[in-house]
Amino acid sequence: MPAEIERKFLVIGDDWRDTAEGTRFRQGFLSTEPERTVRVRVAGTQGSITVKGKTVGATREEFEYTIPLLDAQRLLDGLCKRPLIEKVRYTLTVGRHVWEIDVFEGENAGLRVAEVELESEGEAFEKPDWAGREVTDDPRYFNSNLVANPFRTW
Repeated sequence: MPAEIERKFLVIGDDWRDTAEGTRFRQGFLSTEPERTVRVRVAGTQGSITVKGKTVGATREEFEYTIPLLDAQRLLDGLCKRPLIEKVRYTLTVGRHVWEIDVFEGENAGLRVAEVELESEGEAFEKPDWAGREVTDDPRYFNSNLVANPFRTW
């Protein structure tokens, strides 16, 4: 069974920007139920659809599939809940882990969240200086919740 295990942190400062590469993301949700989310995403020129189960600790089931770009764009434009999530995702390697830093735009402008995916919840990882307070257990920072409660309204 595929699983996603990730830890999330707020981002402090801009020391990470010099070595990070960014890709523009546009994503929306067909379902934002806590037991199951269904996300449609365009990342650069790649479309995908993802089904995720309920988060328990830092783990949840995840099933992700590539779909045609035009299909993803049509789903985002016509069927997904509003507002859409707009962000630029930067990736960089720290130690032996790849970190993803999301710099949100639109209704969530000002929010910056870093994620690291792990193989187990207890796996050790190097936490960089720009990774601030951990927000893994705070559901406000789930992308699916940023649709109903955007960061700019906090």
